[in-house]
Amino acid sequence: MLCALFEMKTLCCSSAPSTLNGHVHGSSFSNSALALPSLKTSAFSKASTKLRVGVTKASVAVEQQTQQTKVALIRIGTRGSPLALAQAYETRDKLMASHSELAEEGAIQIVIIKTTGDKILSQPLADIGGKGLFTKEIDEALLNSEVDIAVHSMKDVPTYLPDGTILPCNLEREDVRDAFISLSATSLADLPSGSVVGTASLRRKSQILHRYPSLNVQENFRGNVQTRLRKLNEGVVQATLLALAGLKRLNMTENVTSTLSIDDMLPAVAQGAIGIACRSNDDKMVRLQLQFNLFVFNILIMSCCIFYGFSVFLLHNSCSGHIKKEAGMY
Repeated sequence: MLCALFEMKTLCCSSAPSTLNGHVHGSSFSNSALALPSLKTSAFSKASTKLRVGVTKASVAVEQQTQQTKVALIRIGTRGSPLALAQAYETRDKLMASHSELAEEGAIQIVIIKTTGDKILSQPLADIGGKGLFTKEIDEALLNSEVDIAVHSMKDVPTYLPDGTILPCNLEREDVRDAFISLSATSLADLPSGSVVGTASLRRKSQILHRYPSLNVQENFRGNVQTRLRKLNEGVVQATLLALAGLKRLNMTENVTSTLSIDDMLPAVAQGAIGIACRSNDDKMVRLQLQFNLFVFNILIMSCCIFYGFSVFLLHNSCSGHIKKEAGMY
């Protein structure tokens, strides 16, 4: 089942977001355009190529709520990174396309919530808690009825959901593979001995060092997609790996040097999948997700997550600890 899951490659096209009402958790936006920066690169060259900084195709105008503004029918909780917002916009667009009442201005509100993983960037994720760092505060807002649904990258979701929440369905899954990005090499095998690859993922680190022990890995290579590409452009590392799904959702595939096959780099469990969570006692939101043909319920993704959680339970260890051990890091 896992092999079939990882080979599953469903292309999902998300439309550029338009105007909506929204606010950062705890405060409102003023009338301004929130531009999401995008880094693009031209065709690969051995010469001193640089990733070009441009304006993303996806920008959103966020309007300050007033007493005259219609009360939102659905509040979507999400992180504030460009990728997280793109996933929230995709969810919003599907809701609007399926329900005419949700297509009205102000019917859907995007609520940006800053998580622990967004706040602490100076330490490796495994050292500050691992799984749940990008979902905890969003789930708390969901349980406190501050948002109605929460949009999560499934690979960030812990094995056990918080009591009172359920994750009944997923959006259509994107490409599960990892992308190799470099200004000086066409692949991991092409990197000279001693080259530094930037990644915060223990999964990627273990596989890189197993296949290419002559390379070095900067493990606390953190930040959103744009930040990591900027660090690569500045020469902090010679290469990095990113999920191809995220680059597609951000319309940033021009930065990809090459795409790694599943045999070369095993993807994370549920990579490329977006999960939609809601309160278990909120019948309206549950029906919205299950009764209508809005979301694609992917039983393979959910089965994979269950299998993964069961494996961790049997190992009596965290996923990070197990990967470290396999990589010979202990």
